[in-house]
Amino acid sequence: MKNLIFDIDGTLWNTTGVVAGAWNRAVREKNVPELEKLYITAEMLQKEFGKPMDVIADDLFGDIDAGVKAELLSLCCIYEHDAIAECTDDLRYEGMTETLTALAKEHNLYIVSNCQDGYIELVMEKTGLTDFIKDFECFGHTGLQKDENIRLVMERNGIADDDVVYIGDTFGDYTATKKAGIKFVFAGYGFGEVEAPDYRIERIGELLTLF
Repeated sequence: MKNLIFDIDGTLWNTTGVVAGAWNRAVREKNVPELEKLYITAEMLQKEFGKPMDVIADDLFGDIDAGVKAELLSLCCIYEHDAIAECTDDLRYEGMTETLTALAKEHNLYIVSNCQDGYIELVMEKTGLTDFIKDFECFGHTGLQKDENIRLVMERNGIADDDVVYIGDTFGDYTATKKAGIKFVFAGYGFGEVEAPDYRIERIGELLTLF
């Protein structure tokens, strides 16, 4: 396969602990009565990451005023961005940057995520991947579902269906990939479980021998 499209959270790195702290800060600051007892944990976010941001907000914040929910989600994203930008811990999975650096010598690398706008750029900056990612797209930029963003990146870059795989870690990634009509590599070290992926890896470095 010449073209590799990557998910981020649970595939390239794990920020759930940092993000949980940032989102709890936003919840406390927004002070929504219905969310007085809400405490977001890394484990909760591991079950949510991979979904579109509006779905995550619905799951975590429930049936509160839509305007308030949108404001809270926006504040969560702002604090999340700041917390990750300021974090000095190494959030990458072992061998991630080295693996993608090596893959980029013979493959075209892309990122498609359900994240907020600006997150992919932050990830690339923090992990040193900026020069290795040929193109990227996300829900926060287009408002499109992951399968649609996958197809969008493929169309922009002239990628054939039989010359690309998507690497992700959740069942949502799997279903999006199948809707897009391409093959799926399941990152078994991430947040989810997939019973019958086209390929499975237990360490990101295994991609070097897979393709």
